[in-house]
Amino acid sequence: MTTAAATEAPPRSVPEGDPALIGVPTFIVGATALGLVLTGYVPSGAVGASIAIILPATGLGQLVAAVWAAALGQSAVAAVFGVFTGFWLSYAALVLGLIHGWFGVSGDAAVATQGLFLIAWLVMIVLLTLTTLRLPAAFTVLFTLIDLALALVLYGTVSDSPGATTAGGYVVFAFTAVGVYLFAGALSTATGGRPLPLGRPVLG
Repeated sequence: MTTAAATEAPPRSVPEGDPALIGVPTFIVGATALGLVLTGYVPSGAVGASIAIILPATGLGQLVAAVWAAALGQSAVAAVFGVFTGFWLSYAALVLGLIHGWFGVSGDAAVATQGLFLIAWLVMIVLLTLTTLRLPAAFTVLFTLIDLALALVLYGTVSDSPGATTAGGYVVFAFTAVGVYLFAGALSTATGGRPLPLGRPVLG
């Protein structure tokens, strides 16, 4: 006679790992490339210079991290990486589309189109910042700096203020530095070391 225990399905193994080990470094490399573009490392006409990094490395890396986090049941982490997947891929689409005229945007409407992109993403990242205040403070600092960078680049774009755009580029380097700190902590933990302190959440 078959026992009940014999008919039970074997327990499923729970996947392990840390999606940040892919998501954060690919974010860092894309942000570094974007910061260099905004601060004038490449000529102003070479706005597509960063796309070779942002499209295949950062956009894809954020997507992999989002899917991995979702597979682990880490919904909040998956949401963060999913949002940034959308940001980086849509940034690549915007730049390539404007350069090659894919979207039927006239030269006169190019600035407004960039403004539309920046406003939409500023709203989204501000919302992300406010809804993740229960995360450790390092993440709040990261998201707040991203908000500031987007606001400065938005002002620089719609007001034709290169100084504001350049300032936005330096803020990009600032939040990249926070990303480096987060990656160092994640990698330390993954290799058997101690995690780095991330600060107390704004909301307990």
